[in-house]
Amino acid sequence: MTDHRSALIMGAGLILISELFLVLSGMVVKFIADDVPVQMIVFFRNALGLVILTPWLVNNGFSAIQTNRLRLHLMRAVVGVTAMTCLFYSWGYLPLAQAALLKQTAPFFIPVIAFVWLGERIPVVVKLAILIGFSGTFLVLNPGSGQLNIAVLIALGGAALGGLAKVTIRRMRSTEPAGRIVFYFAFFSAILSFIPAVMVWQPIGWQSLAWLFLVAGTSTLAQLFLSKAYGLAPAGQLGPFTYGSVAFAALMGWWLWGEVLTLGTWLGILLITGGGILAMLGKNLVKSTK
Repeated sequence: MTDHRSALIMGAGLILISELFLVLSGMVVKFIADDVPVQMIVFFRNALGLVILTPWLVNNGFSAIQTNRLRLHLMRAVVGVTAMTCLFYSWGYLPLAQAALLKQTAPFFIPVIAFVWLGERIPVVVKLAILIGFSGTFLVLNPGSGQLNIAVLIALGGAALGGLAKVTIRRMRSTEPAGRIVFYFAFFSAILSFIPAVMVWQPIGWQSLAWLFLVAGTSTLAQLFLSKAYGLAPAGQLGPFTYGSVAFAALMGWWLWGEVLTLGTWLGILLITGGGILAMLGKNLVKSTK
């Protein structure tokens, strides 16, 4: 029991560190979004992330990336790089807390995708969680204002694709360690994001390159900490801690950009957070009643 508790505490700490690095990445994207096209940011994030992973590859040798699941790695990269583009766009053009919040709607898409693709049953409690979560999303969308922010819809699309990427990882988890998954994601994503980047390419200075390297570093560290955390404790127990990113983003957005969220958005945050936690804990709750 003590070992399980220690692993859970360690995993929760790593999750919070991962979310902090993710928000730091979002802050940099928001800072440079007006000067560097999103397509270029995505490309440099993956290309430089691959550079950052080079010492890991040298230390572990090419045997560390030998796999018979290359097709799933490629699929994960296609879905993931599209989701990343949506996320970076939302980081750049939405309040930080709102962008972080909409990213966290992925748990509502995951059960539906897993049902269609993997045949996993959706418990009643998870269906309720999905309903609660999308009620909160409706408040964040705020259609009654007569203005629908395209960045919000892009963020939701990115969350849905992020859910698909996580289900893909679930398919690979039995044979693929975290380092290999992160490496192939960076490798394929750098290739896939190159053409869109070239289409909008513009010269960048050393200062912008330094910011892009920071995006790559913080994003890669966030991925590695997240993968390590889920190796210590069940996803259902650690998942709620991913909502720490919303708190970090709200604080940083208020501090640096003076961002203030509406009452409806705060209520949406409560509903989405509550629904997301219920969705992630849903299967455990069902099992405990059997």
